[in-house]
Amino acid sequence: MKVMPIESHEQREVTMPGAQGTRMRMLVGPGEGATNFHMRHFEVAPGGFTPHHQHNYEHEILILKGQGVAQSQQGERPLRAGDVVFVPANEMHQFRNTGGGPLEFICLIPAPQDCTR
Repeated sequence: MKVMPIESHEQREVTMPGAQGTRMRMLVGPGEGATNFHMRHFEVAPGGFTPHHQHNYEHEILILKGQGVAQSQQGERPLRAGDVVFVPANEMHQFRNTGGGPLEFICLIPAPQDCTR
């Protein structure tokens, strides 16, 4: 069993084209030998955003802090702390911070995937 605070995990800039002001921490992933799911923590700076992209796996997301917008094929949806988001596989999506402080969320993806995005 692993028990560690979020802050003890290394935070890295998201370098995928189209991302701005977004950083990620791998909370549970290959380093822990996770074979079914990977858990990541994202922090998006005010005015920042994740890339507008799609991939062949789903996301499960929990908004921890801040406010923003989720962009999808259905349009924009407001986000705030406590919201739960499901992004199906192959759906175009993006998360943008529209608030004055950080937008933070937990994101679960199936393993193994490219965990740097």
